[in-house]
Amino acid sequence: MEILMGTLMDTIASYMWPLFRVASMLMAMAIIGANTTPVRVRVLLSMAITFAIAPVLPPVENVDLFSVSSAFITFQQIVIGVAMGFVTLLVMQTFVLTGQIIGMQTSLGFASMVDPSSGQQTPVIGNFFLLLTTMIFLAVDGHLVLIRMLVASFDTIPISDQGISITSYKMLAEWGAYMFGAALTMSMTAIVALLMINLSFGVMTRASPQLNIFAIGFPVTMVTGLFILWLTLTPIMEHFGAVWRAAQLLLCDIVELQCNSDGLF
Repeated sequence: MEILMGTLMDTIASYMWPLFRVASMLMAMAIIGANTTPVRVRVLLSMAITFAIAPVLPPVENVDLFSVSSAFITFQQIVIGVAMGFVTLLVMQTFVLTGQIIGMQTSLGFASMVDPSSGQQTPVIGNFFLLLTTMIFLAVDGHLVLIRMLVASFDTIPISDQGISITSYKMLAEWGAYMFGAALTMSMTAIVALLMINLSFGVMTRASPQLNIFAIGFPVTMVTGLFILWLTLTPIMEHFGAVWRAAQLLLCDIVELQCNSDGLF
């Protein structure tokens, strides 16, 4: 009976700990982890992925499930999964921030709607960039790349009480600076163009004080902003490719994969 119980516990552990890592990543990642995705769908998808990959994973340490070591192992699996999913959120928020910057400059920031990923009120331009980036992310199979990296992470970071390194935490925090820099780079053209328009209206108002700057400037700035927004969408694929490559390199560093300069392993 003791042998049977030990075998049963080992079998449960070989499925339980991978499930925690998979479910944590799906809970934190973009699109699948959004509030619009039902919890039941995430749970069923996590179980399906776990049952598919568990038989080919490295053997799990023989640790008692009802022990402190088991709690530490569970915690490390959750941290690894959340860290991997959080990277995709940073990618999406880069473009949301770009839309918010452009919306503030074009006087369209007052129009807001509910963000489907967080349930909060955000400018409509930011939501537009979020929906566009979501379609691009799915079109380039970003979710499949993330699942492949997750499966490969079980070889580089086996299931144990040792998780990702301190350096990976630092790199994850520093990527936030890259997010703001990339968003500012993508919106710089719109910022400069609208700044020139506002300077022109300032000169006109100085030369002819009779002009009502609010009655004339607001509609012109809004229409011009829409035109600039249309021009900004032209290189969106190039910007997404650069940001996604940087995110893949970050994921490779977090899970200690050997990747090339394009983030492919």
